[in-house]
Amino acid sequence: MAILNFPDAQSVGKVQSVDTSSVVVKVNRSDMLSKLQVNHLVAIRASKRGQHLIGLVVKIMRKFDEEIEPNNDEDARSNDIVKITLIGTFFDKIGLINNQFKRTLESVPEIDADCFIMDDVTLTNFMGVISQSNADAKNPLFIGTYTINDNAKAWLDGNKLFQRHAVIAGSTGSGKSYTVASLVEQIAQLDSANAILFDIHGEYEPIKGKGIRHYKIAGPADNVKDGSMFLPYWLLTYDEMLSLMLDRSDNNAPNQAMIFSRTVLQEKELFLKENDKLFLLENLTIDSPVPYKINDLIKGLEDLDTKMVPGASAGKEKQGEFYGKLSRFIQRLSAKIEDKRLNFIFSQEPDLLSYDYMNSLCKELMAPASQGGGIKIINFSEVPSDILPLMVSLIARVVFSIQQWVDKDKIHPIALFCDEAHLYIPANVQQGVEASSLLSFERIAKEGRKYGVGLVVITQRPSEVNRTVLSQSSNFIAMRLTNADDQSVVRKLLPDSLGNFAELLPILDIGEALVVGDASLLPSRVKIAEPTQRPNSATVKFWDKWSEGQVPDVISIAVESLRKQSK
Repeated sequence: MAILNFPDAQSVGKVQSVDTSSVVVKVNRSDMLSKLQVNHLVAIRASKRGQHLIGLVVKIMRKFDEEIEPNNDEDARSNDIVKITLIGTFFDKIGLINNQFKRTLESVPEIDADCFIMDDVTLTNFMGVISQSNADAKNPLFIGTYTINDNAKAWLDGNKLFQRHAVIAGSTGSGKSYTVASLVEQIAQLDSANAILFDIHGEYEPIKGKGIRHYKIAGPADNVKDGSMFLPYWLLTYDEMLSLMLDRSDNNAPNQAMIFSRTVLQEKELFLKENDKLFLLENLTIDSPVPYKINDLIKGLEDLDTKMVPGASAGKEKQGEFYGKLSRFIQRLSAKIEDKRLNFIFSQEPDLLSYDYMNSLCKELMAPASQGGGIKIINFSEVPSDILPLMVSLIARVVFSIQQWVDKDKIHPIALFCDEAHLYIPANVQQGVEASSLLSFERIAKEGRKYGVGLVVITQRPSEVNRTVLSQSSNFIAMRLTNADDQSVVRKLLPDSLGNFAELLPILDIGEALVVGDASLLPSRVKIAEPTQRPNSATVKFWDKWSEGQVPDVISIAVESLRKQSK
């Protein structure tokens, strides 16, 4: 039975002009004009039998012709028009299947074709079809309910959401974190779920359950046996190490970089020989993830920095080629090693310098739920902000690199949830570590789909996130955005055919979002479903806290935590 069956008496008006994907309808009945609302759905009778074109109202205008003196109200309102953007086609029947909606325009409406407003019953039935179309997919992803009709559930195509990358954007307090938590909880229910969530502030710690594992980047006093995650220096590429160590304003920077490269390669060769891995020597490069002892490297640099060589005269010596040119580099490297905050990089524990450590680390990062992994929530809250971009991108790069070397028919996909993405995928690069970070994420955004790596960019400042990464994303869950620059960025990313749909961004309620993209059958305003476990992201209630009679004294504890660099 067709659910879009309108009698002629319910016509709002008739099509007056047609463009590629937009239509102007002249309203014939003044009582219908008040029932129309911007961003609501209408149906237009298509030129093909059994089809209706579905459109989004983008503009409602009332015009008076000043040259004609109206005899009554109907004459005055004869120029009322509605501008509509077409978003898809509704079929009464396709083959043996009744009532189907597709995001394609099978035809364009004819001039004078009738346009109908959907009443409550029709709208409920239509949204039910939309909901069911997505729900019929295997393991559909439930996102919430449609604001336009809260009886209809909104579903997303989980394949298209992660295959083609996604952006979740919203100002502080808009409900962004619990949207992420809601998605994570549902993904974790899948038998072989596989995702990593970069938890920059530790706010997702309360999200627990089957298929969810928590890791913390090691603090100053942590060791391997604590279960903390270490990211040893030898996993860094040559460029990443230099971005961390090298002062490019130093006149000796080229010499320092060259000697560092040569010495690292020598130390890696020595490690392979000592551990009977000679078969790797032929393909060894400076970026090969092979352990080496950094203290031995420093000793080698110090020898070059103080080396004396035979002079022209017998029995006399002169300064070597690199005498004194490596001093500042050695000082910077030594200072980094001695910095307790960087224990997770420069710890010298034997387990971290073993050949098998990378294998165990990658299994922790990439194992699906069916192999004891699942959703890995990695807490970066104790990582210094100046090297945060480097550490987050290191994990992303390692995951992407491993996926590249898996046989195509054996690839198991993994999604990277990049919370607070503006901190490490910046629009404007300020320093070396940010440039290295950006390079990794740009590559994943461009090529990740081929290797089963999906990106979910989560940010409260989309205007501060790299445009290349954003432009590679085909799905958007845009929550309330109050900043004009952020609104402008999201507006430019949304399809042009949606007209002024993005004008809703500053007025969305908490927990509401505009869901647009390949994963959504219908561009919609959705009320996001609340997760069963909320993240620790609630804004502190200033007035309520100031009104309390007694407040615990926590300053002394915080001071000691600061000194220890650990809570």
